[in-house]
This record gives sequence, structure tokens and C-alpha cells, in this order.
Amino acid sequence: MKDFDQLMQAIRKCRYCKDDFNHEFHPVVWGHQNAKIMQIGQAPSYKVNQSLVPFSDLSGKRLLQWYQISQETFYNQDIFYLTSLAHCYPGKAASGGDRRPPKCCYQKWLHQEMQLVNNEIYIIIGSYSAKLFFPDQKLSDLVFENQKINDKLAIVLPHPSPLNMRWFKANPEFENRLVEIRKIIAFYCNCN
Repeated sequence: MKDFDQLMQAIRKCRYCKDDFNHEFHPVVWGHQNAKIMQIGQAPSYKVNQSLVPFSDLSGKRLLQWYQISQETFYNQDIFYLTSLAHCYPGKAASGGDRRPPKCCYQKWLHQEMQLVNNEIYIIIGSYSAKLFFPDQKLSDLVFENQKINDKLAIVLPHPSPLNMRWFKANPEFENRLVEIRKIIAFYCNCN
């Protein structure tokens, strides 16, 4: 893809893995080419699949609390480019949680997005996303230190899902790390 707008159209029209789903799906992507922050999540939830607005669910509510920013700021496409490994809801796993993001999606789209978006910082959400960029490191090690992706600052966060209670119980010091993360996000949002 040569052009950002062409890429956005192609992602939104994608039906590459339609045979792998047993539900109606809608690719979700949000943001402008010059957004300051590229946030890379795992996959849209069922609710996001319906609304087409990234993180318009309980996980998104928790993210806004973590960042201490308004919905207006979070959904400002000049500030946040919101994408994920999978652009569509992957469906339920036998365990009751959501299925893993299919590799075909991020192999097809994410590299192109990262080439065309002129972001200044990355926020990586969840263990699946973190493993893609930092395959040999544990999530808890990544969360507590700033990282680099393509020579840009990268912050790694645990998944904000209400189902992710075990990680938070095992890492109570995350609250202290959030203080640092909020300052970084405020700087890039010009909300300080």
C-alpha cells in the first residue's frame, strides 16, 4: 500500500479470514496518519465489533481511568491511532474467553500501518501484542520499564480486561507505574 487512505479502506473492506468466523464481523481501525500515539491492542471485543469504536467496552473504560484522560482526548484521531493485532472480533474460545488474534491479520496489516502512521510513541496492550514485539520477555518485565520499537518510546500495558484479575493481584506495584505512564501520555496529549 502506498497511501494511508488506501490502507484504511483496504482494512475496513478486508474479508480475508471470513471463513474462520461464525459471526458477522467488521474490521475496526481508528485514527489519522499523523496521530502522536499508536496504541496496538490484541483484538476488538464483541461489543466493539458492533459499535466499530475501539475500546468502547469495559476494557476501554479502564484504560481511560489508567490514562486519566477524557473520551474526547482518547478518541481524538490526531492524538490516538487505535489499532490491534486483529481488526475483527475473533470469537469465543472453548475456555470462555476470546480466541487469540489470528496471525493472518497482523501479518497482513500491522506492518503497513506502522510504516504509514507517523506516531511518536507506541502503547502496546496485552500479552499477545507484547509477545509480537518482545517475544523473549515476560509481560511483567516489559510493563515496568519503558521500551523501544523502531527507535520510538514504547509503553507496554497488561490487558485492561476485568477478566485479567490474576495479573493485577500478582503485580500490585502497577499502580505506581501508572503514575509515570500518565505523565508520558499527558505530554503527548498536551494535557499537562
